[in-house]
Amino acid sequence: MTREITIGSFKIGAGRPLVLIAGPCVIESEAATLRHAERLMAICNGLSIPLVFKASYDKANRTSIGGFRGPGLREGLKILAKVKESLGLAVLSDIHSIEQVTPAAEVLDVLQIPAFLCRQTDLLIAAARSGRVINVKKGQFLAPWDMQNVAGKLAASGNENIILTERGASFGYNNLVVDMRSFPVMRASGYPVVFDATHSVQLPGGQGDSSGGQREFVEYLSRAAVATGIDGIFLEVHEDPDKALCDGPNSIPLDELPSLLRNLKAIDALVKQASS
Repeated sequence: MTREITIGSFKIGAGRPLVLIAGPCVIESEAATLRHAERLMAICNGLSIPLVFKASYDKANRTSIGGFRGPGLREGLKILAKVKESLGLAVLSDIHSIEQVTPAAEVLDVLQIPAFLCRQTDLLIAAARSGRVINVKKGQFLAPWDMQNVAGKLAASGNENIILTERGASFGYNNLVVDMRSFPVMRASGYPVVFDATHSVQLPGGQGDSSGGQREFVEYLSRAAVATGIDGIFLEVHEDPDKALCDGPNSIPLDELPSLLRNLKAIDALVKQASS
């Protein structure tokens, strides 16, 4: 059984029902961000699924120099603060450097460590000392048992409000694969585990100057992961993925989300009821 962690007005872990972390890949504008957040809130309220709204203020790891990165730290945090204040949602975004920790922690409920930075000791220590919940994406280059050391750095820095997220492992070039064994392995650490379904179908650099994706497989991987008893699901969604400014090929349309969530909620309830 994983430990129980409080995020905003709800809890994740310890056999509790599935939590959703979702939103567009990047903050495209204030209006678009609020619009996506409102639609997500309505969907999750209708299904009684706890929601953490996510959107990145800066996508620092782009394939090419021309890739859209977002509005930046200051403006992005202002927009996320509006989501939090106007809708009452918990919010999450990526941090990329020690200098970003303090201002980000003033707004965000969850500080996310990107996959490529998951072994950066100084960043992990600074994030832990903020006192916020820390969600660490497992690097595409790490084995699931290696995340025990990552969590250990955070815990040793005085913070055990830790979530570990699987987002696939590198498999040859421009491809990722998900090993379902990683979920029980990471949950053995005692911390809640989340599956990032949409980044797991990404094809990194697969379009030459941008990443591709296979969103048609999100549903199947999500169902399999939830059946292992995970604590949360991470989905990048967009009202029109083909026009998204970042990660469109692996984002799912908002219109398709309710059906997917109903299926995942049913699987989650069945698995956790059987194991209780």
